[in-house]
Amino acid sequence: MVSRGGTRTPGRASPCQSVSVTEFRSDGPGPTPSSGRPADAPPTAAHPLWTPTGAHGGGSGQDWASRSRDERPGGEAAPVSHRDRNAVRRRPSTAWSWVRETAIILVSALVLSLVVKTFLVQAFFIPSQSMEQTLVENDRILVSKLTPGPFDLRRGDIVVFKDPGGWLQPVIEEPKGAMAEAVNEGLTFIGLLPQDAGEHLVKRIIGLPGDRVASAGPGEPITVNGVPLDEPYLAPGSQPSEMQFDVVVPENSLWLMGDNRQQSADSRRHQGSAGGGSVPVANVVGVAFVTVWPVDRFTLLKNPSATFADVPDAG
Repeated sequence: MVSRGGTRTPGRASPCQSVSVTEFRSDGPGPTPSSGRPADAPPTAAHPLWTPTGAHGGGSGQDWASRSRDERPGGEAAPVSHRDRNAVRRRPSTAWSWVRETAIILVSALVLSLVVKTFLVQAFFIPSQSMEQTLVENDRILVSKLTPGPFDLRRGDIVVFKDPGGWLQPVIEEPKGAMAEAVNEGLTFIGLLPQDAGEHLVKRIIGLPGDRVASAGPGEPITVNGVPLDEPYLAPGSQPSEMQFDVVVPENSLWLMGDNRQQSADSRRHQGSAGGGSVPVANVVGVAFVTVWPVDRFTLLKNPSATFADVPDAG
């Protein structure tokens, strides 16, 4: 408005004066000029005084964070959430993590198996009929390696021992491929396969060091330190001994016999060998305590303590 004196009244704009319009956006960083409209241009439908929220460069309702860098003022990048960053960082390591965890599990299992086989338990299979009916051919048994050691050997225990020399006949095995042989030996070494019987035998302890073990022959019982034994574990139809003998078990040695006496090449049949048929305690691998295979023959191998209850210690 112009006063009569030719001066302008403060606070009012002249009709011809251009006015710069500033746009305020609720979702923007601050005031910005209306897009594409000169500062001195009057408002039109094409160039309104304000721009609807979300209408800039992406159509009505377009979210600010979803716009591309080129569409946003100053080239600002869309924010990335903390969850998205973690997801991107985890993805490349998923396959490697699976391989690593699987390898750790396998190595741990192999080490544990080797430790168990070396210090605690070892598997063996029965190659002959000398221990029938307690053990039959092809049975798989587990042997505790804590005896002898922390625990003492007892009369009546079933033990696996290394051939002291001359007890076993050479075994002719069918030839195997180099790869099959290597795999078999590796699995046997770590305890995943039972030890073969090529150099091991299984018998029952009848006499301990210093014991006097004897038999008068066919139809007569075995005596230990003068006490006759009632042996319920003998194979049906088997007699205690078909041959006469009378021995004193040397120090640190054992007198061993099979349960199927007439089919067992045990201590009686090796009296002419070193040790007089007795086996060094050092050759004992351990005491058999369970038959685990076949499943229908699963049995705990208990010591027949009643058989030897009245036997006195060696004098």
